[in-house]
Amino acid sequence: MGAPERDRELAEAVRLREQGSAEDARRILLRLAERLPDDVEIAYQAAWVHDVLGLEAEAVPYYERALAGDGLPDSDRCDALLGLGSTYRVLGRYEDAERTLRRGTEEFPAHGGLRAFLAMALFNTGSHEESVRLLLELLAATSEDPSVRRFRRAIDAYAKDLTGTVG
Repeated sequence: MGAPERDRELAEAVRLREQGSAEDARRILLRLAERLPDDVEIAYQAAWVHDVLGLEAEAVPYYERALAGDGLPDSDRCDALLGLGSTYRVLGRYEDAERTLRRGTEEFPAHGGLRAFLAMALFNTGSHEESVRLLLELLAATSEDPSVRRFRRAIDAYAKDLTGTVG
């Protein structure tokens, strides 16, 4: 398969997914993934379409393949880490979710979505204090609510000491 044909089919699959024809996109992506198993972009798009269709277990190997290879643009890599972590969580694989989302927050520390999903996975693994701390820090850093912004320093301080002894 030549690069122009690959690019055309991949673009068509993405277009179909974006227009709500995920099953048609899936058929194209499965064919592409079979012919080009080391193509990280195809693997990422195949993972995404499986997630869209609620086929989380089928999405996992594609996410793993996309993240194992080289060449995935940073924005897609970030989304793949979030997607895989979230998918692991949905499947009840909480430790895998935590590990993947921690990796994501290490690679993309400014990404609030990764931190929010990590907090959910931490809750599932029983790390409730760290989960609440992450959410409070995210709230303080990103909220535009005037009443939250007014107490941002206090919220940050309490996030570091959830027992409430800092003040």
